[in-house]
Amino acid sequence: MRRLVRAVRWPASLLVAGLTVQLSAETLQESAEKFGARSSVLDVSLSPSGNKVAWIAPGPTNEEVLHVVDLAGDGAMRTILNNTGPDVDLTQCDWATETRLVCEIEGILVRTDGVLLGLSRLFAVDDDGSNVEVLSERTSSRAFGTVQDGGTIVALDLPGEEDGILMTRQYVEEATTGSRFGSDKSGLGLDRVDISNGRKRAVEQPDDRNVRYVADQFGNVRIRVWRLIDSYDGYQTGDIVYFYRDIGEKTWTRLGDVTIDGNPGARFTPVAVDADRNLAYGFTTINGFDAIAELPLDGSGQGKVLMKRGDVDVDRLIRIGRQRRVVGASYATEKRAIQYFDPALAELARQLGEVLPGKPLVDIVSASADENILLLVASSDTDPGMVYLYDRTALTLEPLLPMRDALVDQSLGAMQPVSFPAADGTMIPGYLTLPPGSEGKNLPAVVLPHGGPGARDEWGFDWLVQFFAARGYAVLQPNFRGSAGYGEDWFGRNGFQAWETAVGDVNDAGRWLVSQGIADPSKLAIAGWSYGGYAALQSQVLDPSLYKAVVAIAPVTDLDYLREEARAYRNFELVDEFIGRGDHVAAGSPARHAKGFSAPVLLVHGTLDQNVEVRQSRLMKDRLEDAGKRVDYVEFKDLEHSLKDSKARARMLKRIGEFLERSLES
Repeated sequence: MRRLVRAVRWPASLLVAGLTVQLSAETLQESAEKFGARSSVLDVSLSPSGNKVAWIAPGPTNEEVLHVVDLAGDGAMRTILNNTGPDVDLTQCDWATETRLVCEIEGILVRTDGVLLGLSRLFAVDDDGSNVEVLSERTSSRAFGTVQDGGTIVALDLPGEEDGILMTRQYVEEATTGSRFGSDKSGLGLDRVDISNGRKRAVEQPDDRNVRYVADQFGNVRIRVWRLIDSYDGYQTGDIVYFYRDIGEKTWTRLGDVTIDGNPGARFTPVAVDADRNLAYGFTTINGFDAIAELPLDGSGQGKVLMKRGDVDVDRLIRIGRQRRVVGASYATEKRAIQYFDPALAELARQLGEVLPGKPLVDIVSASADENILLLVASSDTDPGMVYLYDRTALTLEPLLPMRDALVDQSLGAMQPVSFPAADGTMIPGYLTLPPGSEGKNLPAVVLPHGGPGARDEWGFDWLVQFFAARGYAVLQPNFRGSAGYGEDWFGRNGFQAWETAVGDVNDAGRWLVSQGIADPSKLAIAGWSYGGYAALQSQVLDPSLYKAVVAIAPVTDLDYLREEARAYRNFELVDEFIGRGDHVAAGSPARHAKGFSAPVLLVHGTLDQNVEVRQSRLMKDRLEDAGKRVDYVEFKDLEHSLKDSKARARMLKRIGEFLERSLES
């Protein structure tokens, strides 16, 4: 590969200067604004020819703008859409043709009874911003409910149909009294949609049990997924059924018992289909760890493992191109690694590792129709990332857009994989980030447990971690027992039912920082978001003397509240089972133990949080105040769980910084 970088015709403010400067002293407000700013590239897509790039960028608060540039033309950046609606987000735009994009917006609707409903809508737009056509089904005035799901693209390219796509459609039953236009159809169906005019033709009829369809690379629908429904109460159950069919057939065949590498009764979750080989790629379980397998769609039920490990889950399929071709899989040990099934891409990855500095993580995020031109994002723990254009024919690599314009040239703290002993001797993996230039001794420190709990932290850029590091804190992110990615035994009964184990590991993370001389015990804090906020609060229940300050963003504070919040949704039984019943519910609800808190608490929540309702933080605030404890509360009106608003995030970070400085100095 020639190390050739072409001249880039972009505004100077978008380019990386190439040299990293030392972090200069900056105010808390400056740090909050830099690290609170949303990613400069929220989504990016390459046109079929590879000549046009479209990307979504954030506005100054919670709005988004859609930019397009023609690389083969004048190279000028054109803004074609502005989403200024405070209650919706422009989340994704893909090139359906060379001149037309299909985009998605998401939002939250507050029902008259206060229940929050997530909404999505798809629309098509020309690359100059004209000819906007809504593709999603509108809610009829006769409907008995709201069309929440605006559809998911199942196939972007349909042979012989330049303007045709396949997308799901949610049907809502409509009243028939006094009208011949009513309908008793409900559930998820599949439509063939003309993006030039929005006309639809049903391909698959709706069913309340339908949750997903999978098409092959030629747009043939090959797999249908059901989640069964309890006939008594109408809630979804945990039982999932898969169906498949051959090309050209209309009848579905249930996927029965599967044998993987000679092991009968194996779990198999199909997620992609290769028509040329007539098989499905999917996930299975080998000795308690997720693995990648392939299964012929010939009725034999005889599959084989493609990739497995005995220490962590193989948890992602790597797919590229407009047909979402499966080219590999990945897993995360100390760092995420990709194993390509495609030899050419494996060699490309090796070459890019030599060319790009700092051995970054490299993701292929979009490709031209012939896959000769690729959009790559390269990032690392100390580099928020750069979008590159790679031409596989010309062997050129061109930097296009920094992922976080506000942090160009910012000195960041390196993230170091570590492990520490829990109280029972189990070694807990995690990541330690020190302030840039720090020797890591006797520092103020923050333990930062992740959300989920069915998630894990990984090596790479993290804006919240880097904010703390920029303010002089050591940061430890523990992948406590109850985290995902380390197999079934590590996940255990999950971080709610086995909260004592999970939160015990989190507390042991703080003790380890002190024992290693990294943290000043009088300046040790804990912070977390979602489940991480729950763990931060619950750490006070186990040991109120350990942490001197607690920050909880969008936390769960009462497990029965969490259960009841789900009752209005079809997944209630799944949530109910996940939380479980028993003494752990009361013991594991921090709002019921406010009297035992010793450290001051800062709570942050958005009022349109569908994941964890805002009443959870309001309850915790009230209980702490009633107990005479120190508590601060920041509430953001009309923002959802992740607080997707740059000014709101900056305000939150400033309040966190002030709270920690005040609490850890007292």
